[in-house]
Amino acid sequence: VQLQASGGGLVQTGDSLRLSCAASDVAFSAYAMGWFRQAPGKEREFVASIVLSRGMTIYSDSVKGRFTISRVNGKNTAFLQMNSLKNDDTAGYYCALARTPNGESLRLTTAYHFWGQGTLVTVSS
Repeated sequence: VQLQASGGGLVQTGDSLRLSCAASDVAFSAYAMGWFRQAPGKEREFVASIVLSRGMTIYSDSVKGRFTISRVNGKNTAFLQMNSLKNDDTAGYYCALARTPNGESLRLTTAYHFWGQGTLVTVSS
């Protein structure tokens, strides 16, 4: 299984970015996908998740209403649309797949079995 995250970059506060995560060698729709982020010196934190077969989503409070997670199962790709970006959103963003999409457990890194390499998002004032 390979996950390739892309779409990061340098933007200003209030701007938007769309991250993509393409998966290969996997029965994509059988999983849940999560996005996590990690800022320098901080622990990796949950951002959003989606159960790929049903489209059920969960968001962290810090991004709810600004970020949207979605997927195109036929293309084995999920997206994280990030609007109204803030300085605090600056981090490396990682996508991951969980074999067992059990609701709130998707907020935990331990629920995920495969991880992408990350894409850097920098938000400047």
